[in-house]
Amino acid sequence: MNDMTAVHVLTARQRCDLELLLTGAFAPLTGFMDQATWESVSTQMRLPDGSLWPLPITLEVADRLAEELRSGSALRLDREDGTPLARLRVTECYRPDRRREALLVYGSDDRAHPGVAQILDLPAWNVAGSVEPWEEDALRRAAAVEFPPEYRYPQELRTFAAGRPLLAFQTRNPLHHAHIAITQAAMAELGEDARLLLHPAIGPTKPGDVDAAARMRAYRAVLPHYPVQRVLLSPLPLAMRMAGPREALWHALIRRNHGATHFVVGRAHADPGHPERGSWYPPFAAQELLEEHLDELGIIPVLLPEYAYSSKRRAYVPRAEANGERLAELSGTELRRRLAANEEIPDWFSPPEVIRILRQAYRGADRRGLVVWFTGLSASGKSTLAGMLARRLESHDSRAVTLLDGDVVRRFLSKGLGFSREDRDENIRRIGFVASLVARHGGIALVAAISPYRGARAEARRLVEEAGGLFIEVHVATPLAVCAERDPKGLYARAQRGEISHFTGVSDPYEEPEAPELRLDTSQSPDGEALAALWQHLLAAGVLRAEP
Repeated sequence: MNDMTAVHVLTARQRCDLELLLTGAFAPLTGFMDQATWESVSTQMRLPDGSLWPLPITLEVADRLAEELRSGSALRLDREDGTPLARLRVTECYRPDRRREALLVYGSDDRAHPGVAQILDLPAWNVAGSVEPWEEDALRRAAAVEFPPEYRYPQELRTFAAGRPLLAFQTRNPLHHAHIAITQAAMAELGEDARLLLHPAIGPTKPGDVDAAARMRAYRAVLPHYPVQRVLLSPLPLAMRMAGPREALWHALIRRNHGATHFVVGRAHADPGHPERGSWYPPFAAQELLEEHLDELGIIPVLLPEYAYSSKRRAYVPRAEANGERLAELSGTELRRRLAANEEIPDWFSPPEVIRILRQAYRGADRRGLVVWFTGLSASGKSTLAGMLARRLESHDSRAVTLLDGDVVRRFLSKGLGFSREDRDENIRRIGFVASLVARHGGIALVAAISPYRGARAEARRLVEEAGGLFIEVHVATPLAVCAERDPKGLYARAQRGEISHFTGVSDPYEEPEAPELRLDTSQSPDGEALAALWQHLLAAGVLRAEP
């Protein structure tokens, strides 16, 4: 172990990928992809040897670490708490074109797609190499701490199948009556010997999804709807990419590696939803892609039609069998609205035990943890806006409000840090971590910090969203000349005289946000007008309730 020259702390997505690499769930992969493999998978959905594989599995690191690594280097992969999980033998470091990857994998570079936004915000470098556990039993000890007790390795699930048909069902959502009807119908088609594997993804999913712990309680609650000896619940630590058809193909290959013989593919599989069109991809594109590759999947896709509720028959039926009858449905958006408003959920939609769990767990956007992150040059008006917003929130919202001002944080939390790029990034990382804790517990954090670098701001967003919070970036885009003219602390004048080094806007760069939720210029809008515009944006985004 003395050959370890560098350490990388895994993100939540990387932690899931590592688990599935080491357990064989990602077979035939044994490590993170090199550039040739990344290129082949992105462009052709195949590994260089021709094997079908639709999504890149990569380990992204920041510039500083990538500069330390060479082919043959050893890299220790740690959990967030510093526990070593695995070692990676580096074969290559490379800088992929993130926008090109988004276009190839997702068919879009629109940040409205959560998978695209995640790709575009990743660190610049990928590190390739095979991985192995840090020490014997390291994986099992880590899994016992991090994953629900029902978690099973691929070889354990292959034992459960024991030569019988095994139908795997993927979901990132709680199971409702429609899901139960779909899986029961699929099992009936496979015969009395068939077994059902409820295999929900419990890694990072789409921001705003019900958290994994609540979903697990809901999955346990529906088990009595199935014959006890024919169903097994086993959560999968899979970080979803929301890549639609490609992801459906990926899900099928992963379930094949767990011993499943059949895999349910429904309408809009792994689709993040489009704000205007409803779905991002054609509704049955996933089914079509799996049919194209049926001969080499190694698992049989069960291609089910869209189901809806028939009040006449008191059952869920395929829409194609409606025979003119008007069928009932309840969209995910409408369900979340009713949960947030504490309105009635129809009995036909979901088992009452699931609804009880969701009511306990679900908080509407106006009651969830919220981080409003003000970024901009010194003297742009960030602190003023944040303070004014804090006072208004305190009189309007029941959530606790925490103001994290960059100057105050540097006096306490980040005392001792300088103004190099590394120290600035570390400062923002600390602020992001504190803000994520506030959000995790349902509070509001208002951050006013220059935060000049996009990568550090993206890391803060990731921390908050992984904690279940909402993140709104506000670029206070007051021009440099106006900020320098204001100069209430005299900092610009000192920087121009060379008395302050690494001063953002003078001797250090400021990387403007490419797609902030809101952009305000306080040189054009007085403080009151800027606050009013910000307040209206928060109301329109649904993160605040309208004042009575």
